[in-house]
Amino acid sequence: MIQLYTAATPNGHKISVLLEELGVDYNVHVIDFDKNEQKSEAFLNINPNGRIPAIVDTEADADGDEFAVFESGAIMIYLADKYGQFLPSETKARSQVIQWLMFQMGGVGPMMGQANVFYRYFPEKIPAAIERYQKEVKRLFSVLDTHLADNSYLAGDYSIADMANWCWVHTHEWSGVDIEPYKHLKRWVAEIATRPAVQKGISVPPSEIDEKQLQEAGRNLI
Repeated sequence: MIQLYTAATPNGHKISVLLEELGVDYNVHVIDFDKNEQKSEAFLNINPNGRIPAIVDTEADADGDEFAVFESGAIMIYLADKYGQFLPSETKARSQVIQWLMFQMGGVGPMMGQANVFYRYFPEKIPAAIERYQKEVKRLFSVLDTHLADNSYLAGDYSIADMANWCWVHTHEWSGVDIEPYKHLKRWVAEIATRPAVQKGISVPPSEIDEKQLQEAGRNLI
């Protein structure tokens, strides 16, 4: 059984969406940022970095040993490998998926997180900082849009790369960025949003994007 430690943030939803797409049973443990549970000794034993999401696979091997995984991208790769879905085994196809997953991990997530902070939560408005991060988000959206002009999904078939990027991109309003100019990206966002597993996954925790949780997610990126 997979034990999911999560909160209502894009990174948290990446894992619940994947678990729903895989159709596997899992237990949800919601981490309360107000109580600083992500810094508790119990949670740090699972993720020494003190961030969500994290998982514990309680049936990881024949000996029954539990296995903890932290970092959302690493969790997605682990789960896709474990259940044999959404990540090809062929070397080049696998690399393409991982490249777009890393694009989200290294670019889309951090830049949207910083845009969230300076656009919504920073105690003072700093126009230069807001413009810097929104401009970079727009550049990244343009990269996605250009690629999606000739591709239904980011790397061949629907994969963990699509799930990871979508969970951030669909929150674009929180970064103050409009996706209207990016028609191919907009099509992709709308199409993935219709998937039942995606709809259920972003309701774990509740489907409304929780401002307090997003604020914490953004603050962690400063």
